[in-house]
Amino acid sequence: MTIINITKMQGCGNDFVILDYEEYEKTNLPMEELAKKLCDRHFGIGADGMIIPYTKAKDTDIGWFFYNSDGSVAQMCGNGMRCFAKYVYDKGFVNKKEFSVMTGAGVIKPQLLDDGNVKVNMGIPILEDSKIPFKGSRQLTALDRKFEITPVSMGNPHCVIIGEDDPMEMALKYGPVIEKHDYFPEKTNTEFVRILARDEIDMRVYERGCGITLACGTGACASVVACVLNNLTEQKVKVNLLGGSVFVEWQGNTVDTAKNIFLIGPANYTFRAEYML
Repeated sequence: MTIINITKMQGCGNDFVILDYEEYEKTNLPMEELAKKLCDRHFGIGADGMIIPYTKAKDTDIGWFFYNSDGSVAQMCGNGMRCFAKYVYDKGFVNKKEFSVMTGAGVIKPQLLDDGNVKVNMGIPILEDSKIPFKGSRQLTALDRKFEITPVSMGNPHCVIIGEDDPMEMALKYGPVIEKHDYFPEKTNTEFVRILARDEIDMRVYERGCGITLACGTGACASVVACVLNNLTEQKVKVNLLGGSVFVEWQGNTVDTAKNIFLIGPANYTFRAEYML
């Protein structure tokens, strides 16, 4: 029997198992296999993803390994990044409140704020089809519906659908189909958005490799990008998720899209424990 030390954290209900690299090395398991084992909500700890800090990253202050609950690699996760930032600062892996992290989506810069929230510079949204990657038109058919979509990448692919239908009902019904749609060769996260005001939206997400989750930081960012590009909201928006709310700021527009986008929200500890493999 192998015993490893783990920490459970969550941001707006999007939950993660975090373990140090030294703890991972004790397991002698491939990371994808360990992620599936730890994230299983019946036979493991239960989480949307697994995060392992990597302190020997080159050209950045720190790096991470991030896996979805099904063992697939995720290039980026906004809620996970906020939890990661708080964790590595509290552990002393970094000694400053604003630092750089190497991810599968490139360098991301989180900042721990004095009010307890974490602000993450999520980089510049990717709108070029080949880089999302996306192969299709802006109309997508799923089951019995035809949708107008906005494809966006935040280092991972997103399909944003804006309408007046109940976002949760839409995510449950159409999310599993759109995730594997031919338009998205690497599958996609799918966000269903309802506009409440120029500075507030409701969003529900069906995440690639996870299914319905309580929150998705990259999805919140992609949703605001889509809303701004379609002139439906201002550039600073409160995004109401199933597990809570975050704020997204983007100074891009239909003319100048080469602007960084910022995600601001909570990161909280759930528990620390010894786990027996």
